[in-house]
Amino acid sequence: MKNNDYQNYSKAELIKEIKRLKKWKKYGLVWEEKPEDVVELCKDKLPVVKEIKNKAIVTDKDKPVNLLIEGDNYHTLSVLNYTHEKKVDVIYIDPPYNTGNKEFVFNDKIVDLEDGYRHTKWISFIESRLRLAKNLIKERGVIFISIDDNEVAQLKLLMDDPSLFGVNNFVAIFLRKSGIAPRIDAKHISVEHDYVVCYARNKTLLKLAKVSMADDTSYKDEDEFVEIRGRYKLNKLDRGSIHYSKSLVYPIKSPEDTLIWPGGKKGRKNWTWRWSKDKVKWGLKNKYIVFKKNKNKWGIYFKQYQFVDNKSNPIERVIPYKSIILDFPNEQGNKELENIFHRRVFDYPKPVGLIKYLVNLIENRNATILDFMAGTGTTAQAVLELNREDDGNRQFILCTNNENNICTDICYPRVKKVIEGYRDSKSRKIEGLGGNLKYFKTDFVDAEPTDKNKKKLTEQATEMLCIKEGTFESVLNRKHFEIFKNSNHYTGIIFDQLAIPEFKKAIKDIKGKFSVYVFSLSDETFDEEFADVKQKIKLSPIPEAILRVYRRIFR
Repeated sequence: MKNNDYQNYSKAELIKEIKRLKKWKKYGLVWEEKPEDVVELCKDKLPVVKEIKNKAIVTDKDKPVNLLIEGDNYHTLSVLNYTHEKKVDVIYIDPPYNTGNKEFVFNDKIVDLEDGYRHTKWISFIESRLRLAKNLIKERGVIFISIDDNEVAQLKLLMDDPSLFGVNNFVAIFLRKSGIAPRIDAKHISVEHDYVVCYARNKTLLKLAKVSMADDTSYKDEDEFVEIRGRYKLNKLDRGSIHYSKSLVYPIKSPEDTLIWPGGKKGRKNWTWRWSKDKVKWGLKNKYIVFKKNKNKWGIYFKQYQFVDNKSNPIERVIPYKSIILDFPNEQGNKELENIFHRRVFDYPKPVGLIKYLVNLIENRNATILDFMAGTGTTAQAVLELNREDDGNRQFILCTNNENNICTDICYPRVKKVIEGYRDSKSRKIEGLGGNLKYFKTDFVDAEPTDKNKKKLTEQATEMLCIKEGTFESVLNRKHFEIFKNSNHYTGIIFDQLAIPEFKKAIKDIKGKFSVYVFSLSDETFDEEFADVKQKIKLSPIPEAILRVYRRIFR
């Protein structure tokens, strides 16, 4: 519940409401909304995007065009609410964790541990963006949010709000191993994990790939049975047991014919083998048992395979999502960035493997993936790697501000290097993954609905319309209209209705379907003017279609 729900109440009404609330048993997240400058700006200025043409990358015109938008993510999400409503399959974000360690900025001020409104500001920040983001997700789509203990409880309650995603659309909270060693500076307990919170747009329609033992990265070794049994990992055959059984204490002959007892050469008190004598004979015969020698001491191990149990029976390959610990520590992300830039340019970026794992849960090689807190661009690299691995046509959309030049100096250069190729930290040549990229930057037009401002919005919306239609190649650029295309579709933008006859003449001999946008001060569709070519085109008036979206989200 937000405090501004009561801003129009009289004093008497407020007193009455307070008395009522005292008797009300509340459940849910309650916070005091904090106005945010970038949100308030949209009351007077409407966001648009402008292409930075010299940063475009093209390697294959038949492949999807990926997008990088520089600007505050509230503004970029506003633009995407027009261009990509219900078009996104996967959203992944890595928001500020609000640890109080100067990583979260609200209204240009650092939010630290001493800020009494620390959590309120974070909730206000994330809630406004999640509401915009939800509009972009397909009915079968999903959102993944990285978070840690500082805000995971608040995030869960926020997402459970029926007006946002709702408790019925909660999918899972994944546990991620974030560290590789205990923290020596920990005051009480060394926390070496964080979370990935997952919600669906509509869980009844969501289809995630089954998570199998094959996805467990601890299964690293292979033998001659890999095609049948899968990869394996080793476990010690002996153990200290509180359930001691004399029948499990016996010697096993090593490859050097020495006798090995559970716990070592001479055995240890209360130690046993995990397997019976008969089971060990079976294991030796079927190559489930491994002997390893270390400093003149033999150890005995058994193989735990992915796809069969320790009786060679096929096992259920699916394990619950929540039981998986995602083993993708931050140090992997550090090494990946250092490999590209040859120095440490960012602290604790998420590793590529984490994003690839999450995106792969959606069995769609043509998926659109949005990261509106893109930071260093990990999501872009993950998508491009997946496309190379399975010949997919996934498209990424990255949105990030340029705080500390993270977009211009880290995110964009990283994406460019990954697409075109680079030399790693050891001077080895790394082949480019290919792909196309368009770079945009947010801009604004005045929001007051005057004729002048409507015309200016139409003129400034060219890039938005090209993004919406996925048509970026210029075909014609005339004074009063423009035409763009992709491999099988055209977009026409008419800035003056008097140019309609000239436009129709220009497209007469062009084969293919057209989306045509015509400037109108009202909401006129111009159906009569296009009646003779109605089978070829789809008409939309602008800027009213854009203004409708903005009225809804900025109300």
